[in-house]
Amino acid sequence: MASDKIVTLADADFETQALSGQTPFLVDFWAEWCGPCRMLAPVLEKLAGEYDGKIRFGKLNVDENRQTAAKYGIRSIPTMIIFKNGQIHDQIVGALPEDKLRQRLDAAL
Repeated sequence: MASDKIVTLADADFETQALSGQTPFLVDFWAEWCGPCRMLAPVLEKLAGEYDGKIRFGKLNVDENRQTAAKYGIRSIPTMIIFKNGQIHDQIVGALPEDKLRQRLDAAL
């Protein structure tokens, strides 16, 4: 489901992938059965291309990676968390329209 611009994350590599580095990192917490998650996927693909080099993007399947989902208190999906310098910068619950999502991403830069 991930493209070359969106990294597939897992419990095992979450911290090294999402929390390291200076570049903000948006993590999409999702599941196969989630309709709004599937609707959001092409929007994230587009934004990952637009923000390439400025913000990194990753997807974490909550059904396969329960440990990380539980650690961040994910109760509803889609949930997106933008990490900056290893800390939570912003948390977005639900599928936002592209323009609103872009505003949140710009605020993380």
